[in-house]
Amino acid sequence: MIGLIAATAAGRRGCERLAAAWPDRTRVYDAPVAPALERAFAECDQLVCFLATGAVVRLVAPLLRGKDSDPGIVTVDEAHQHAVALLGGHGGGANALARAVCDVLGAAPVITTATDAVGTPGLDTLGFPAEGALAVVGRAILDGERVALRTDAVWPLPALPANVSAEAGPARLAVPAGRDTAGTTDSAMAKTGSAPPDSAVPRLGVAADSGAAGRGDRQVGPGAGSAPLAAEESAGGPQGGGDAGDARFTLWVTDRVVPLDARTAVLRPPSLVVGVGGSRGVSADEVLALIRQSLADAGLAAGSVAVLATVDAKADEAGIVEAAERLGVPLATYGAAELAAIEVPNPSAAPLAAVGTPSVAEAAALAASASGGGLLVPKRKSAMATAAVARRGPRGRLAVVGLGPGARDLLTPRAREELRRASVIVGLDQYVDQIRDLLRPGTRVLESGLGAEEERARTAVAEAQEGHAVALIGSGDAGVYAMASPALAEAGTDIDVVGVPGVTAALAAAAVLGAPLGHDHVSISLSDLHTPWGVIERRVRAAAEADLVVTFYNPRSRGRDWQLPKALGILGEHRAPTTPVGIVHAASRPDERSAVTTLAALDVRAVDMVTVVTVGNTATREVAGRMVTPRGYRWQAQPQGTQNTAATENTKENDQ
Repeated sequence: MIGLIAATAAGRRGCERLAAAWPDRTRVYDAPVAPALERAFAECDQLVCFLATGAVVRLVAPLLRGKDSDPGIVTVDEAHQHAVALLGGHGGGANALARAVCDVLGAAPVITTATDAVGTPGLDTLGFPAEGALAVVGRAILDGERVALRTDAVWPLPALPANVSAEAGPARLAVPAGRDTAGTTDSAMAKTGSAPPDSAVPRLGVAADSGAAGRGDRQVGPGAGSAPLAAEESAGGPQGGGDAGDARFTLWVTDRVVPLDARTAVLRPPSLVVGVGGSRGVSADEVLALIRQSLADAGLAAGSVAVLATVDAKADEAGIVEAAERLGVPLATYGAAELAAIEVPNPSAAPLAAVGTPSVAEAAALAASASGGGLLVPKRKSAMATAAVARRGPRGRLAVVGLGPGARDLLTPRAREELRRASVIVGLDQYVDQIRDLLRPGTRVLESGLGAEEERARTAVAEAQEGHAVALIGSGDAGVYAMASPALAEAGTDIDVVGVPGVTAALAAAAVLGAPLGHDHVSISLSDLHTPWGVIERRVRAAAEADLVVTFYNPRSRGRDWQLPKALGILGEHRAPTTPVGIVHAASRPDERSAVTTLAALDVRAVDMVTVVTVGNTATREVAGRMVTPRGYRWQAQPQGTQNTAATENTKENDQ
């Protein structure tokens, strides 16, 4: 909940605007300010104070307890010009809240957190529980000090600067004497944490480049006749190569207990799954005590527990449900038959008789791990509970990102976030150039030229399969005549995939032309490089007969100059010569140009591969120099001589 506090009429108006924008997330606290702020501080996760920053500092100073528990606080000035992230920029979410407040009020955010200012992710913003000397190691990263990165496996983290250098090979951790080391050998770790073997896929060679601009100086030809793929190391990478050398600071990414000192920080990846069972009436305290003792004895960190797992019959067992809630992890349940089919080291007759499977804890841990790496901790017992621990391997992340038609202000906020979330960018070189300045220091860039779509798709998937956070970029929307289709055809269930929509060339061109897509429409690519012309021609003819507005992609190139006239001729068999046609070259870019003409007057020589051609239907007309296709509303008169067969189909449409 976000508490809203104001002392003046202008501030109260600001509260009203935020409350209207976020009705389910906000609570307005009425004056007097001091007691209102004290109540809000105790009751809310975040606060927005329409007060002077100094006043808020004095009022909250006696209330502060610690960065792990204090709410994030944003202050807004009387004129609503600035939103200042005052307290809890990362942990309290004040930085993000300040930006969100600015989106509503039209203000400018004031973010003073050092990592945000220089584009380096804070260690407490990477999505993993963090502990140890976070401030010290974070400061070392910012200051360019060499930091040794020690990881058990590759995890999909954002890019880190070049001074954060990974040690060669997986980290080897000593388990303290006397602890239960069953299943915690290096070989077991390798089973669960290693990258999948390389397949016969054309891959990129990694070429390090110390600068953030420019191309890699090594290229690997991915296949005969393909444009070469170049890899650029923008400035290191979160888990890339490098020599930790004489690093004085250490950043661990591990689920194991490691010794902490004043120069060591640890990120806890979500790598452990705990299978649990229990007798009816088992308490949450007993379940949690058994889990914590089992982890401690094996030298494993509770912060890396990602899920509790049990049999379906225990899905409503109050103690198990509460234990998951108190750990802050989901509870996964599996059918008895599924668990019974899993081979375990310690089957038992008791659970077989009670719930229909010879194992609950061990089998559920293995089922939830889905890695085949075996148990780290075999079944442990208390009076009424059982627990077992397995490790699940990292899941890489592939974001397929549409960059829009080219203008920076048409790049969506979500696309920006994904570009900065990634440690690896894969894309066409000219598209990479559009967003290179948005990438974090340390981002590894794998770029290639036209004709290397197969290599880009397979490389992006392979990088994600190795555990990296990958952004595969394309112009417009990546799912429209772009890289989403070939990439997702190669991707399996072993990686997480995120789609980020973008403004398409057809939509950008339509906005320039007026409203040509006001009724049913279709996009057709005239490129016969991947689709036989016979198929394209049938689609054009079907669109012509259906009276659809048609947007042509890839309409004409130096080597393909006859397809557009042919397609226009097919449309001309069903539409009048005066049918409006819009052409837009380089929509939204500096060299944009456009024209509205007619089917008869269109000069195809003005069309090239970065031009979108939109042909109206029989109802489309030119109004004040703009191309308009009527929606068919009954209240809006239709010009004589036009038709719209769908005009009266539905009088209660939801406009989109």
